[in-house]
This record gives sequence, structure tokens and C-alpha cells, in this order.
Amino acid sequence: MSAGAKQYKAIGDDIWKRTDKVNAELFTLTYGALVVQLIKDYEDYGEVNKQLEKMGYNIGTRLIEDFLARTGLQRCSSFAETAEVISKVAFKTFLAISPTVSFPPPSIPNSSLPQPSEFILTFDENPLAEFAELPRDAREGGLWFSNVLCGVIRGSLEMISMQVEARFLSDVLRGDDTTELYVRLIRVMEEEQPENDE
Repeated sequence: MSAGAKQYKAIGDDIWKRTDKVNAELFTLTYGALVVQLIKDYEDYGEVNKQLEKMGYNIGTRLIEDFLARTGLQRCSSFAETAEVISKVAFKTFLAISPTVSFPPPSIPNSSLPQPSEFILTFDENPLAEFAELPRDAREGGLWFSNVLCGVIRGSLEMISMQVEARFLSDVLRGDDTTELYVRLIRVMEEEQPENDE
């Protein structure tokens, strides 16, 4: 683990110790009930995925302010550093987990984006799915049970001027060996100044 990663792990652990806790089982069961209700309402797993991602996006756009206020962290100098902060500080702060970060070879060679411009978070545990079991039709229908996490990452990074794509590559609930979430930087957005700002 690099010195930066160790520093972020220590920050995440410290914030977790000082944070008011919510009962994990209640949180997990409530999230599961939400997913079940969306399945009943939409009767289409693709649409449920979209709704979970949209909910996560809305949460992420608000959660970033709380995160920055709690941590006092400044803007990351690279997308690799952003990945470490998400893994070691953000996930630890809000879900008490620290997924492993890896950097795949660039999917778009010779991109004008700073490298690395993509990363994968591998979850040893996923508190959202702790008591969940997907029926066969949900697995075959393409349900990504924890898709809200993709939206949270997309929404929070967009608020700090990074447009990203976030999607699950695999999920143990779907019979895969691991749960992996892929994040790719699409572009760094220009910070807009208010119209009447002099």
C-alpha cells in the first residue's frame, strides 16, 4: 500500500470512529425493501437499475458536501488519488468498508485524459447486499442490486467537476466470484463562474 493510500486509510478510520452510527441491519433491510418496491412498481429490471442509479446520483450530489465538510480534504491531484479517496475514505466513512482499488490498462489508448482515467473497486463485502438473495429471473433479467452506488459515485464526482461513467462489472449476488464496480473518467468539466461574477 502506498504512503498516500495509508494516509487515506487512516483518515477514513478516524472519521469512522467519530461518526454517529446507524444500525447496519436496519439500513440493509430498508434498502432491500426499497429495491423490492421498485421491482413491483416498474416490473422491468432495466428500469429498476435506472431508478437506483438516479436515486444514487441525487444522493451523491448532496453527500459530497457532507463528505468534504467532515474530511477537510482538498481537491485530488489525479484520478488515481480520487480512486484512493473514494475507496479508503468515502466508503469507510459512509458504509464502514474499504474496497480494493485496481487500475486496468486504458480502454481508450492515447486518450487526452490524464492516466489512469479508470479504476475498479473490488468489494470483499457489500453491506447493501448482506441479507439479499436474487431470484433467478432478477439475475437473468440484469438487475444490479447495488446500482445506487454507481449513482452516488457519479453524482458526487460530478459536483467536483468530474464527469464519469460508473457501472458494475460483476456481483456475487448474480453468481460471480467478486463484486466489482468500474469507474471511468469521461471528462474534467470546466468550473463555471456565476454570470454576474466580476
